[in-house]
Amino acid sequence: EVQLQASGGGSVQAGGSLRLACAASGFTFDSYAIAWFRQAPGKEREGVSCVSNIDGRTYYGDSVKGRFTISSDTAENTVYLQMSSLEPEDTAVYYCAAERIPTVMIPSTWRNPRVYNYWGQGTLVTVSS
Repeated sequence: EVQLQASGGGSVQAGGSLRLACAASGFTFDSYAIAWFRQAPGKEREGVSCVSNIDGRTYYGDSVKGRFTISSDTAENTVYLQMSSLEPEDTAVYYCAAERIPTVMIPSTWRNPRVYNYWGQGTLVTVSS
């Protein structure tokens, strides 16, 4: 059974940092792309970042480039999202997702939530000004 367990959310002040973790089990971790999405109240789910466990490439949404860093620990089957310089606009429920996406397709598809069949539960990040 595929399981994704997201953790690490919390409340911080603007300018602060948080690290989210997505612990995966039940599938061949090395063959999957793992992505982080977020959804704020009244807004669509937004692709934040993605890592390909096949070739190690990483991808970021424009709103988080330079502030967030995604990494993958293949020994622990866990993907991390280090979030720094947090802004109130980063407030959302953050989800991790996994899918076996061909590497050539990742750049054009990773932001689309419909691409992913496996989802973890959300973890809430609240950034106050």
